[in-house]
Amino acid sequence: MKRFKIAKEILEVEAQAVKDQIKHLDSNFHKAASLMKNCKGRIVIMGLGKSGLIGRKISATMSSVGIPSAFLHLTDGLHGDIGMLVKDDIVIMLSYSGETEEIKKLLLVLKKMKIEVIAMTGKIKAQVWQSVKCVIDCSIEKEACPYNLAPTSSTTAMLAMGDALALTVSNMRDFKRENLAILHPLGAIGKKLTMQVNDIMRKEEQNPVIKQTSTVKDALIVMTSTKVGAVSIVDDKGRIIGFFTDGDLRRHLQNDEKILKKSIVSIMTKHPKTVTPEMMAIKAATILKKYNIDNIPVVDKDKKLLGILDQGDLLAEGIS
Repeated sequence: MKRFKIAKEILEVEAQAVKDQIKHLDSNFHKAASLMKNCKGRIVIMGLGKSGLIGRKISATMSSVGIPSAFLHLTDGLHGDIGMLVKDDIVIMLSYSGETEEIKKLLLVLKKMKIEVIAMTGKIKAQVWQSVKCVIDCSIEKEACPYNLAPTSSTTAMLAMGDALALTVSNMRDFKRENLAILHPLGAIGKKLTMQVNDIMRKEEQNPVIKQTSTVKDALIVMTSTKVGAVSIVDDKGRIIGFFTDGDLRRHLQNDEKILKKSIVSIMTKHPKTVTPEMMAIKAATILKKYNIDNIPVVDKDKKLLGILDQGDLLAEGIS
């Protein structure tokens, strides 16, 4: 229990450090966002030590939301790699204290190269930042480290501020869902952004369907053979007129033991919820969740049945 208490205290300290960054959303943050919005080059993130590790993540986030970005380690920059910078680039320098010889030397070089610099620091009044026009305050009350020394809350706060800056600029650049899909073609994000109902739905033999002249027993046989737990009812032209699930069957059996002999149209759900094959799978998953259902028919614009979408298949694709 003592360990849990320590962990809880650490998380509370770091959470508060992140929350405290809200008060730092001032004119400097606004200026930085404006500079980045209009940047015709890349946003090059620089940092040393733990700040460098945070810088890599911020740079990756920016690239993933449509802001061309790269990371350059401060030491590598001082040993020739600063040559990667071009005229229209903007540098974001990360350092909680700012008081390092590497930063001092690099800022002098960047000034000669006429590269715009944005600083993210916990010491906005440090002498080293006097030549920097835009300094974002990332200061914290204390580190989560029990000795208030190891970078913990400070790096967490800096990462959060970097995310805030990246997503603010992305919004200012009118970065849309479609753009995100292009940049994330694979993995869970790619699936959520690009996969349509048509890519997952069950068709043909795997699509449980019966005619409007069928009985409840016929519906049960079809549901059992396809293992979906639901069946769509169509008219003579293949248009959906109803839907019936194994849950419906259980509820009716409680009141009528002879239910299997009844006509399916007498107890089916009329005008059921449906989705189209072009609908994004993530949107269809939201509909299933909203109405607390496991399956939903897939139809075209004329209500002709094309297939069925099963929640289990969505979950198997990592979509929920």
